[in-house]
This record gives sequence, structure tokens and C-alpha cells, in this order.
Amino acid sequence: MRQFDWVALAVVTVCVVNSVRADDLWVSYPGGDGPGKGKRIVFVTGDDEYRSEESMPMLAKILARRHGFDCTVLFAIDPKTGAIDPSVQNNIPGLEKLDDADLMVMFTRFRDLPAGQMEHVLKYTNSGKLIIGIRTATHAFNFPRESPFAKWTWNAPDGGWGRTVLGETWISHYGNHMQESTRGTVVPDRKDEPIVRGVGDIWCETDVYGIKSLSGDGKPLLMGQPLQGMKPTDPPNTDKPPLPVAWTKSYTGIEGKAARVFATTMGGPNDFKDENLRRLLVNACYWGIGLEEKIPEKNDVQIVGPYSPTRLGFDKYQRGVKPAELTMKE
Repeated sequence: MRQFDWVALAVVTVCVVNSVRADDLWVSYPGGDGPGKGKRIVFVTGDDEYRSEESMPMLAKILARRHGFDCTVLFAIDPKTGAIDPSVQNNIPGLEKLDDADLMVMFTRFRDLPAGQMEHVLKYTNSGKLIIGIRTATHAFNFPRESPFAKWTWNAPDGGWGRTVLGETWISHYGNHMQESTRGTVVPDRKDEPIVRGVGDIWCETDVYGIKSLSGDGKPLLMGQPLQGMKPTDPPNTDKPPLPVAWTKSYTGIEGKAARVFATTMGGPNDFKDENLRRLLVNACYWGIGLEEKIPEKNDVQIVGPYSPTRLGFDKYQRGVKPAELTMKE
């Protein structure tokens, strides 16, 4: 947007905040007892298709209730209404929460954030603390060429934030989208690592992305085999060898501090019904914060309260939902 548009947005946002408490624009789940007690996780959501606004609160509740982490979930917010609206590309209130976070979970797609918000993302990115990216985080940002943040856009010459930080940007759908689901399997030579402890094969209705190489020291953790249909019992498409669907790497930013990075291209709304995917993400939080020695043989990933996500798809999000409505319900 042009500069005068940001002024208008700021005025509208102030009006919303004046009628709605500022912390009603995000949701927080205080941690209970557990290994994560005293550690803060901030989830940054905002994608148009995969319902991150529904799956990330579910994951945050598990991490808070079952594992003790203090969790905050941020959303793309319509500044006129204060409601969650993933189609709003330029407004994720609360990103200043990253300044005190121990872990950032990024699940956005093609965001064009204003400087006052993006600066908090970059400050955290350079902090040396754990970064987790889910599905469309490979193409988290889409800034215009004249933006001061253009180097972080998904199709920048070096692959933007996705390739530089996570290991790869958006390439393609390798499995046929909504026709070929995925079986994710732990790479044999990594099966004894704490991050995959208790993690079996994962079935996802989302397809494998076309990621054939990883930047930096990226190392595959799970390989994804495209299946011939949309059921976990469907046979593999043997014409399509497995590609990475989860990996680890490191990222060293301008502060010179190396951060642990975990990324996965799994993460559709129904994918998270698979307890092995939930366990992989919970384990990744432990691993990144340096709590890998406390990962048990099978981490508790029982869902807290109901989880009946909306089907994936563009423009299919639930209208009128405000963050304050997403409470910790059993």
C-alpha cells in the first residue's frame, strides 16, 4: 500500500482499539506446570487457504495446558471490525510480543506488513532464538519491489525469508493438489533423534511441495511420499519419489547468533488430526528451546477442547470470529 493508505489504516486501527481492548486482537493461553514453564511461544498466523487461524490456537492450547508454555496467537485482523480475516494481507496486531518470545511459529502466506509490524519479525529473526515455519511460511511475505523489505519477499533473487531463513521458498505443488495426499516418514538415519521421539508415519491430506534442495545446512527430517488418492490407505505414486516435508537447519542473522530452525510443509487443517504431526511440532518446540532431554518417549498431544476445523480453501474462513472468542475450552 502507499504511505497515505497506512495513515488511514492507522486511524481505523486506533478506532478499533479504542472500542476493543488491545489484547482482544490476539489470544493468550497461560502455561500451567510442565517443562515449558516460563517459556513464551508466539504464533504468527495469516494464510488464505490452510486455516492457520484455527490450527495454531489448537496447538497453542496443547503446549500451554499439557506442557507449560505461555502461548500467544496473533492473527490477520480486519482493522474495521477487529475480526480475524486471513485475506487482510497487511495487518497482524501484536507482533511486538515477539520481542520477549523464546520461540516464533510462523504460518503466514504472502503477507505485506507495514514497517511497524515487520520490524518485530526481523528483530526476532536475528535474535538467535528458535524459528519454526509451517507450510506456507516458505512464502511468508510478498512485498512490492519498492518496499524496504523487498529482499524478504518470496520471489526475491535469493528466495526471500523462506529460503534464507527456513531453507526454501515456494517452488510448486509436487503432489497433485487435493488429489494426492502425503505419507511422511522419518529419515532412517535420524530416527533416534529426540525431535522425532514417539513420531510414527504421518498422513496428510495436503500434498508434497516441490522442494528438492535446502539452503545452508538444511537436513531432511521426514520425507513425503505422494499417494494416489486422498486416503491414508491409498498406494504411493511410484512415479514421484519422496521429497523433504520436514527438516532442520540453522540461521545466523545480522546479530551473529545462530538460531535453530525447524520447518515443515505439512500443516493443512485436517493434517493436525494426526497425532504424529502434533507430536512432531510439540517435540520441535522442546528441541528448539533446548529442552530435548525432556522429550519423553511419547509426548502428550491430546487436543484440548473441540477441534473441528473448516475445510481448506480460499475464502472459506469463518466470518466474524474475534480472538477473544478463542478461549481455553475443554
